[in-house]
Amino acid sequence: MLESPKANRARFITFEGGEGVGKSTQVKRLLQNLQQHSVQAVRTREPGGTPKAEAIRSFILQGRSESWGAGAEAVLFAAARLDHVNQLIAPNLANGVWVLSDRFHDSTRAYQGLTGGVDDKLIAALESLALDGHAPDLTIVLDMDPEAAFKRVAERAVEDGLALTGDRFEKEELDWHIRLRDGFLAIARANPDRCIVISAAQNEEALEAAIWEAVSQRFPELLAGSQA
Repeated sequence: MLESPKANRARFITFEGGEGVGKSTQVKRLLQNLQQHSVQAVRTREPGGTPKAEAIRSFILQGRSESWGAGAEAVLFAAARLDHVNQLIAPNLANGVWVLSDRFHDSTRAYQGLTGGVDDKLIAALESLALDGHAPDLTIVLDMDPEAAFKRVAERAVEDGLALTGDRFEKEELDWHIRLRDGFLAIARANPDRCIVISAAQNEEALEAAIWEAVSQRFPELLAGSQA
């Protein structure tokens, strides 16, 4: 029996969470797992993913927009997201390629909205403009105590012989990161059909397995078909 077009369509999965929880590593690992199951997929990030969006990313993370305030940063993120959706996300999904993104619109809600104090109506308007109907099918929120996350980042930097530096957001005070974590958890509670919260306190292999289980349970028909 043929599967329905809806069942066969490509999926859009986003990863969210505070600083240092391991999103980038797990996006790569999920990509590899999907490819091993013959699922075509690409990974990307926000802000970024396209040349124009990457230029905005550099401007923001270098702290050059900080004096403009959270509202202006939300507009910049939306501009980057609009180009990202139009140039990378939408075309890949239309061609049957899954898209995995390290951050997406929930980060704007958490960083500039719930933590930065930007009015929810502005956030919603920018979100509607930028997404243009391309909301994620699944959002994986990696959750971890911020203090423990930064300790782990520092330990790994020492192990790798790297200097510990922070971008525009990593340099915020611990209280700010605690509020950010609360913001992501609030988003997950408000969107239970889309969001899954997974503890990032476990080791990389255990976290990878938990994420794969969540994806397999959410899209069983696609993954079963890919193994045939």
